[in-house]
Amino acid sequence: MQVNKVIKTGERERTLPEKFVLLLIALLISSPVALAQQTDDGSSDQGWGDDSWAEETPSSNWHGFIEGGLGNRLNADPALNDRFSPVDDATLSDLRLRLETTGFVANDRYAFKADLYADGVDQGVRADLREASYTLSPVERTDLKLGQQVLTWGTGDLLFLNDLFPKDWQSFFAGRDTEYLKAPVLAAKASYYGDSASLDLVWMPDYTSDRYINGERFSWFSPQAGQNIAAPAGRIDAEEPANSFNNGEFAARFSGTIESTEWALYGYRGFQKQPNALDSGGNPVFTRLNVLGASVRGNLGSGLANAEVALHMAEDNDGSDPYQPNSQFRFLLGYERELVPKLTLGLQYYLEQTLDYAALEAASPSPYNPEEYRYLYTTRLNYRMWQDNLVWSLFAFYSPSDDDHYVRPSVSYRYSDTLSFDLGANVFGGDKAHTFFGQFEDATNLYGRVRYAF
Repeated sequence: MQVNKVIKTGERERTLPEKFVLLLIALLISSPVALAQQTDDGSSDQGWGDDSWAEETPSSNWHGFIEGGLGNRLNADPALNDRFSPVDDATLSDLRLRLETTGFVANDRYAFKADLYADGVDQGVRADLREASYTLSPVERTDLKLGQQVLTWGTGDLLFLNDLFPKDWQSFFAGRDTEYLKAPVLAAKASYYGDSASLDLVWMPDYTSDRYINGERFSWFSPQAGQNIAAPAGRIDAEEPANSFNNGEFAARFSGTIESTEWALYGYRGFQKQPNALDSGGNPVFTRLNVLGASVRGNLGSGLANAEVALHMAEDNDGSDPYQPNSQFRFLLGYERELVPKLTLGLQYYLEQTLDYAALEAASPSPYNPEEYRYLYTTRLNYRMWQDNLVWSLFAFYSPSDDDHYVRPSVSYRYSDTLSFDLGANVFGGDKAHTFFGQFEDATNLYGRVRYAF
């Protein structure tokens, strides 16, 4: 039975990893050194000033925010309500504290960013280390960034072809800030900046999956059951590949600019980011994945156009195993321009072609096989008012091949430099319960957030 469309999104909230304790200690130890290098106006003195021996006054650059968020379903989810839990209708119930700082040790830069939050839906207190990194330049034109960090590349707007870094779909669907769609990962990133092109190499020693839909906060469609299921019986808890050099993830980008046009070539070696395969015992597993791709972005008329392609080479290359994901060809076209002052329109066309589709159909008895050509359109509208303090936004996905949709309306208001408000919704729908967005129809929710920055 084909399971490509079964486990497409999700979350696995992680507590503060023990492997970063030593790095945190190092950051805390190095903070006084960096603060001692701050000038009276808060700028960093790296030894280029005329008065390098002048007495300096340390100053702290710690900042962050406190945020409360609430979200609730507009329709009951029968798969979740069967558990008779009082929080089944809630999708978001967060009280969050963010602390972050950056500084320098000589010419090297360190950064720390972490969240501590109470999650009323999962009924627990969580820590999320967003960044604990140290950046140095071992040789000229080269940077080396080590530690926990958020990585991203590619040209898509909420569509990812060559960006195989972990995502947090649970937070995205629940109504947390879009920042949290990008999950952090422990990595070493080396960058070389040439005259005409640059090279980025990323090594992630411990495989890190997406924080995928696991049946806890949102139910998902099971082709075996023929309906949506949720925890405890429908909980997905796949074992990640063992930590080893061979199981580490490698990503590369070779990029440059010709006149005003940006181009890039990409490569990735690792695993599927979600457990969308089954082993011989029927357990969800992560299978190997290699990706090659390219992108281009530049001016077109009065707007900005982009195109991106990617070949996802799955472990089951011939398509004869219906329990493994097929290889795919992915294609993206996008265009963005300002229609009138303060009103911006963005459009995208996206295609997923499942390769070896004839072999899949011949091997799979499932009525829930994906379409050979799954395509969708996206539209983004942003309108800014009141000196950009009030922002109206609409992002819509629509797939004619699956006949389903996902709409994200939102409004953000910045009352002051410290206080802001966000209100929005995640609206899912579709004619078929097993399609990508259709399976989350009962997850449609309305959310609101209040943030105080300091």
